[in-house]
Amino acid sequence: VQFVESGGDLVQPGGSLRLSCAASGFKFSGYAMCWFRQAPGKEREVVACINFPGSLSDYIGPVKGRFTISRDNAKNTMYLQMNNLQPEDTAVYYCNAGWGMTTTNNGRFDSWGQGTQVAVSS
Repeated sequence: VQFVESGGDLVQPGGSLRLSCAASGFKFSGYAMCWFRQAPGKEREVVACINFPGSLSDYIGPVKGRFTISRDNAKNTMYLQMNNLQPEDTAVYYCNAGWGMTTTNNGRFDSWGQGTQVAVSS
């Protein structure tokens, strides 16, 4: 199992980014997928999840209305469109299979990618 995250950058508050997650080593289309993030000095937390057909998604409260999760099962790739970014969104973003917006969701697979750094600062 392998995840490769990309698309992170340094942006100003109010800016936008689109993250990508390329997955391999498992049947991508058969799993719900999630984005996670880890801010400096904090535990990793789930941010958003999407079911395996891509018809249902869920988000943590602070990102609702600003972030949109999507997936392309033909490309084994998941995306996170992030709009109106705020300094509190600064973190390393990771992807993994899984479902749920609580701390019980620690990712379906033990293997994690290197993550992609998002920094929001003026």
